[in-house]
Amino acid sequence: MIQLKTLLVDDEYSAIEGLRIRLEEFAEINVIGSASSVDDAIQFLNEHEVDLIFLDIEMPSKSGFELIKHFQPETCPAVIFVTAFHQHAVRAFEVRAIDYLLKPVKLTRLAEAIDRVVNNVKLYQKSELIEVQQEIDKAEESTFEKSAQSDYKFDDENLVIRDAKSPIQIIPFADILWIDAAGDYMCVHTETETYVMRARLKELESNTLPETFLRIHKSTIINLEYIKQLDPLRNSEYMATLHNGKTLKVSRTYSKHLKGLFK
Repeated sequence: MIQLKTLLVDDEYSAIEGLRIRLEEFAEINVIGSASSVDDAIQFLNEHEVDLIFLDIEMPSKSGFELIKHFQPETCPAVIFVTAFHQHAVRAFEVRAIDYLLKPVKLTRLAEAIDRVVNNVKLYQKSELIEVQQEIDKAEESTFEKSAQSDYKFDDENLVIRDAKSPIQIIPFADILWIDAAGDYMCVHTETETYVMRARLKELESNTLPETFLRIHKSTIINLEYIKQLDPLRNSEYMATLHNGKTLKVSRTYSKHLKGLFK
């Protein structure tokens, strides 16, 4: 049977305890911790692997949506929002929440939400997923090979994004903090802006980014100049903290190389 390592996040102690009691009815749920704020939740997530988060939205200091921003898309646990306010439902599903439960939570609705998570996990675990991903990669490579003209080019010091629908964007490499994947597009992050361009991570690497750029995840490239610290996680992974406070997970595949650069 699937057992989901679960974190409860709510600023009200009674809400956490009430939900914890209800979750005891479900063998699929293993509550491994709770947090009363987004900052406490981030600290817990940096130290533990979590499959599922039951997340309140309106909390002091930071909302539940701020916690979602902490994750890279491919590393985000399943999220079920639990809130007393219905008006956030649309935004919740925009950030790919599994479900949206209103307080007080009814046991039947809780069961439906947990079934959705379990079904998603089962789909993800199917061996066919690897074959499907390989086919997707081949199709994407074919699409980009057929493209008459790339969305971008390099010069010695800049990334130049050439989108026919927008003005040409010239971004100094020295200003780029990290680059991550968003479907068929890449998001280029600086201190103040995020630029979007049509490209794939493999394509960027093959075009030879400057030596200060290193891949740390299958969907992320980081500028080493902006790393403030590396914190070890479980399973030989790391969390890289940038000078602006942004955190990015370093997967096990790339962690050894990155760690060696900072010895």
